Amino acid sequence: MEKNVGGIDKIARIVVGIALIVWALAGGPLWAWIGILPLATGLLGWCPAYTLLGCKTCKSCKPKQ
Repeated sequence: MEKNVGGIDKIARIVVGIALIVWALAGGPLWAWIGILPLATGLLGWCPAYTLLGCKTCKSCKPKQ
């Protein structure tokens, strides 16, 4: 797994993931558990959707020109 998530993207995924999980734990809707996905991708630094689309937001991951 080559990292493809970095910087602000990584921080945003972690914050949104935690917020959704807290909401689910506080009695929010069942779908709020989807927060596990952005939290995991933020912590791992790898997003399967980015791999399929060929995207990278990690500066150190971008090919040098």
